[in-house]
Amino acid sequence: MTEKETTDNFDVRAFNNQVMAEFRRNEGKLTGWMEGWSVCILTTTGARTGKRRETPLGYFEIEGQPLVVASVMGGPKNPAWYHNIRKNPQVTVETGAETYEAIATIETGARRDHLFAAVAEQNEGMREYQRKTTRVLPVVTLRRIDPMSTQDSPGEERVRGLGDFLVEAHDWLRAELAELHRQLDEIIEGNPDPDLVRPKPSLVQQLRTHCTEFCAALKQHHTGEDQGAFPMLTQQFPDLAPVLERLGEEHAVVSRLQNEIRQLVDEYVPGKTNPAKLKGHLETLTQDLEAHFTYEEKTIVTALNTLGPAPNIQ
Repeated sequence: MTEKETTDNFDVRAFNNQVMAEFRRNEGKLTGWMEGWSVCILTTTGARTGKRRETPLGYFEIEGQPLVVASVMGGPKNPAWYHNIRKNPQVTVETGAETYEAIATIETGARRDHLFAAVAEQNEGMREYQRKTTRVLPVVTLRRIDPMSTQDSPGEERVRGLGDFLVEAHDWLRAELAELHRQLDEIIEGNPDPDLVRPKPSLVQQLRTHCTEFCAALKQHHTGEDQGAFPMLTQQFPDLAPVLERLGEEHAVVSRLQNEIRQLVDEYVPGKTNPAKLKGHLETLTQDLEAHFTYEEKTIVTALNTLGPAPNIQ
């Protein structure tokens, strides 16, 4: 199979690249000894690198359910793409006729056995691959994520989904955090114009007010995800559970850090408190939040968009 990763005197990467080039050039059709094969290109996210990884695989439909098998031609170890989906189950599937997003589900027990038996009926090679290894060949179903409906009429925009709303909320929080940085930098650097009289409230008071508002907004945002969006996603896409668990754990870390920052701001006394300590905490929060937002946008936005339209907030 095209997913084999290691073999003597054979450049697997070059072979896979050749297969994918022909696949895309001929809208999913292959020639030579692979003529007539049903193949897809599965794009996963690297478990260690976070980079997109493309792999050509045998593509099957059993009882209307698309799936792939981590056969590696009966090799002793599961392939890299299998480990990738265990960490991030959201994938992209190219069939030649279409490209769609999906949640990859590793089937187990009787469900796995039933699907594999059906695959083996279609492809005797799969039965032989299972005989060659003590490893139970994983069957991975591809549950399509249909995006929110789009408007085909010229000039009409796509319906905003919950995932789009999430990104907009992140961007607003990013802007608010940038304003906190600006206010703190102004305090550290001092007023460059000694003749300028700053109106009340003072810059320190403004910083405290803005910090309070930002922390409240961030807490509300994460509470909404923990109590609303995440349970809905878990119910609809059970294989996203590890991703959502990680995001929930990150919420707890961010909450602790923002509480520390808010306490430092509340206790800030010009001329006595070291603003560098506050700035260091704020920079740490910024880095952690950006990493959290980026991971969240990469892993759940598409799935969120399937759950319904964004709230109509003016």
